[in-house]
Amino acid sequence: MTASNTLGALPAALGIGVGDALDILVFSVRDGFVQVSAFVAVTVLVFSYVQYRTGGRIVTYLENNERMQPLAGALLGLTPGCGGAIIAMPLYIRGTVSFGTVVAALAATAGDSAFVILALAPEAALYAYGLAFVAAVLFGYAIDLWGLGIGRVDDAVRRISRPVTDGGFRTRSVAAGGPSVPDFEGEAHAEHGDAGSADTRMATLTHGVHVLWWVVAVAGLAAGVAYLVRGAPDVPLTVGPTFAGVFTVAGLTGTLASFYLHFVGRHYIGEGAAGRIRDDFTSAYGTFQHAAMETSMVTVWVIAAYLIYEYSIAVFGIEIAAIAASVGVLAPVGGALLGLIPGCAPQIVFAEIYAEGGLPFSALAANAISQDGDALFPLLAIDAKAAIVATIYTTIPALVVGVALHYLWPYAQFGFGVI
Repeated sequence: MTASNTLGALPAALGIGVGDALDILVFSVRDGFVQVSAFVAVTVLVFSYVQYRTGGRIVTYLENNERMQPLAGALLGLTPGCGGAIIAMPLYIRGTVSFGTVVAALAATAGDSAFVILALAPEAALYAYGLAFVAAVLFGYAIDLWGLGIGRVDDAVRRISRPVTDGGFRTRSVAAGGPSVPDFEGEAHAEHGDAGSADTRMATLTHGVHVLWWVVAVAGLAAGVAYLVRGAPDVPLTVGPTFAGVFTVAGLTGTLASFYLHFVGRHYIGEGAAGRIRDDFTSAYGTFQHAAMETSMVTVWVIAAYLIYEYSIAVFGIEIAAIAASVGVLAPVGGALLGLIPGCAPQIVFAEIYAEGGLPFSALAANAISQDGDALFPLLAIDAKAAIVATIYTTIPALVVGVALHYLWPYAQFGFGVI
C-alpha cells in the first residue's frame, strides 16, 4: 500500500471519510478564529491599552490590595468572552494575585458561549452568569482564607506529572500560595531583530504579519458579531464580498497569521514568550503587539481544542451535550463535568442546545460556573499543574449550585429565558 493510500485509509478506519475529516479541519480552523479569537483580542487589547494609559497602576493596585483580588478576578472573568480571565493567568504566574483569584476568574468566566446565550436567551444569561459571579467570589475568598484541601489535590496532581515551564522551572506546589513558577518575569527571552542583525528581514516580515493580523481580526470581529446576531447559523465555506465570504477569509487568514506569530514571529518581535502580563507599555503599538501575541497563543490552543472535540464526535459518535441532557439530576452534573474540557467549542455547542430547549437551566448554570473557556490555555502553557488544580476546583461550586438549582429552584427547567 502506498503512502497516499495509507493516509486515505486512516480516516476511513476511524469511521469518517477523507472529505469529512478535511471539512472538520477547515471549518474548525476558520470558526475558531472568528468565534473565539477575534473577541479575545478585543478584551486583551482593552486591558493592555488601559495599562498603557494608566502607566500600570491597575496591576500595582491589585498587588497592593490582596483583599480585593478574588473580587477583581471574578469581575475579569465575568466579561463576555475569555479575554478578561486570560489577563488574570499571567498575573498569578508572576505572583501578583493569589490562587483564589485564579479560581474566581475561571469560575466566573462566561466564555464565548456567553455571546450565544446573551443573544438567544438574555434572561437566562442574567441569572446564570450572576450565579457564576457570586459563586466565584465566595469560592475564591474561601480558597485564599482556608485552602479548602488544595494541598491534597496538589499532591494527587503531582503524581500525574511535574510539568516544566518555558522558563525551565519545575512546578513546586500550588498549595504553597503561588506562583508555582519562581521569578518567571526574570526569565524573559532575548529579543531578536536588532538593526543590522541577520534577523532584520524576519523582524520586518513579522511586523507586517502583525499588521495583517489586526486587519483580519477586525473583519473577524465584525463577522463574529453578525454571526451571533443572526442566531449562530451554519456558515458555508465560500469566498466573496458576503457575510460568509468575510467569515471564511478572516477565519482562515487569521488562524494562519496566529500560528505564524506564535511559533515563528514571537522570536523576532515582542517578549519572545507567551503568557506574560506587562506593567506598562512604551507605545500604543506595543499594546497592539502584546494583544496580538497573547491572542495568537490562545488561537493555537483553541484550534487544538476544536479539532479534538469535533474529531471525537465524528469518530466515536459521542454527544456530550446529549449526555448532559439526561433526565434528572444528571443534567447539571453533566453540565459541570463538561466544563472540565478547556476551550469554548463544547461550551458553545452546549449553549446552542440550551437555546433550542434541549437542556434545563440547572445544567446551563452548572456549566457557566465550571467552564474555564480559553482562559485556562495560558496557564496550561506555562504551569500545567496549577491549571489542572484550578479546573478541578471550579467544578466543585458548579456541582453544588447545579444540583441545588435542580432540587430547589422552580425555574431550573427547559427553555427558561429563551427568546
